[in-house]
Amino acid sequence: MTERRLALFDLDLTLIPYDSGMAWLRFLVERGALEAAAADHYLDCCRQYVHGALELRALHRVAMAPLACHPAATLQAWQAEFATRVAAAIPAAARALVARHREAGALCVLVTTTNDFVAAPFAHALGFGHLVASRAQRSGERYSGEIDGALCHGAVKIERVEAWLAGRGLGWGDFAHSVFYSDSASDLPLLRRVAEAVAVGPDPALRQEAQARGWRIVEVLADA
Repeated sequence: MTERRLALFDLDLTLIPYDSGMAWLRFLVERGALEAAAADHYLDCCRQYVHGALELRALHRVAMAPLACHPAATLQAWQAEFATRVAAAIPAAARALVARHREAGALCVLVTTTNDFVAAPFAHALGFGHLVASRAQRSGERYSGEIDGALCHGAVKIERVEAWLAGRGLGWGDFAHSVFYSDSASDLPLLRRVAEAVAVGPDPALRQEAQARGWRIVEVLADA
């Protein structure tokens, strides 16, 4: 019997070298659905968040605001167009890494704080069949522009992964090996939970933790 393996991957600055929320807003600006100032505003909010002047939920609300302004059919058409652009810009090293784990028989899951509407095109382009993400709240047939429940961030990532596994009748004990790739110290709870933690171009706090714990550190995704 083949041993089960679980491979988890963060998205922003791990599998892609940029912010997925910013990519979505810039796409909307380019196609004329938003004013150019919208992307600049999001970037300013990112800076505020980094300096502790803005809560993470508020930052993600900025990226999600356009969802509340348009009917679902329009958003779905834009999402499909966005997916085409995303697919053309996915790093080859990211595709190869995910494919290597998938071909080795691992259950591969994209685990991201990005909302599921924006993250879905990235998951598809990277070859994931499974996505665990923050949930974009819907009210009837429209999106509200809010997050449904807690952000899939920090320790909540463990809760969401475990709930997702439970929904498949699985738990950590069902896997002979588990691995998680991330760039951020915000993912330390999940990195500490898996059997193998891999720090990808880590931020200073994660680099320090990885060095102290003897975790593998890769500066370039192609070396992962």
